[in-house]
Amino acid sequence: MITTKALSPALGVEVTDVEDLLAETTITRCLEALKWRGVLLIRGGHLDDEVQLAFSRRLGPVLAPGGKEIFKVSLDPSVNPAAEYLKGTFNWHIDDTTNDVPAKATMLTARHVAMVGGGTEFASTYAAYEALPHQERKRYEELRVVHSFEAAQRLAHPDPSEEQVQGWRRQPTHEISLVWQRADGRKSLAIGATADHVVGVDPDESRALLDEILAWTTQERFRYTHEWQEGDVVIWDNTGMLHRALPYDPASRRTMHRTTIAGEEAWA
Repeated sequence: MITTKALSPALGVEVTDVEDLLAETTITRCLEALKWRGVLLIRGGHLDDEVQLAFSRRLGPVLAPGGKEIFKVSLDPSVNPAAEYLKGTFNWHIDDTTNDVPAKATMLTARHVAMVGGGTEFASTYAAYEALPHQERKRYEELRVVHSFEAAQRLAHPDPSEEQVQGWRRQPTHEISLVWQRADGRKSLAIGATADHVVGVDPDESRALLDEILAWTTQERFRYTHEWQEGDVVIWDNTGMLHRALPYDPASRRTMHRTTIAGEEAWA
């Protein structure tokens, strides 16, 4: 038996009284909660890497970018050589917008937490879409957006070197619908830091439009902020939940272990 309670009106659910994390009934309940509530919290789960991987595999195939199924999220370069790129995660984003098929879900377990800051915010693009006025929905459904790694990195590094820009531009761009209608009929907004420009729209108008949509989607009524405690486990629907890390001191040793569940459906 497991017990669930909402984390906020628009999204999120906390799971408690978990007797067997890997039991079929637990996995079924977790997948349902993840689909309809977007963010799943197991407070103080204290999963080691072996159990985290076993749990992740019950939710779907686990990706291994760079050959590693467990990715250490840290701003300490001695822990994570890609620490510099993680500064981009302080801006609202959805992972894999430049890939054909986005990751289905992401799981983080908290190994060390920051004394000050370091929370993670989520915003439901499902709820934000549903709350749009009818005319705005129709307007947005006709638009397509080009996403790029460069757009996200420019937010973190507004005065880049030519070498940095050349490196960013070696990454692929991807054009997708602003409103993603999935095979099951649900709709969400594909926006965030990687949203470079709206196809066929004047650059200034494009930027204003993307900023307008992001501001709408990240209103407090569509958000949940998670304040980490050591041992917490959080899983989210990467395809529809904008997320961002809140600032913290890189010297705090804040470290998360991340697993990523492979996606099942391509962007439209």
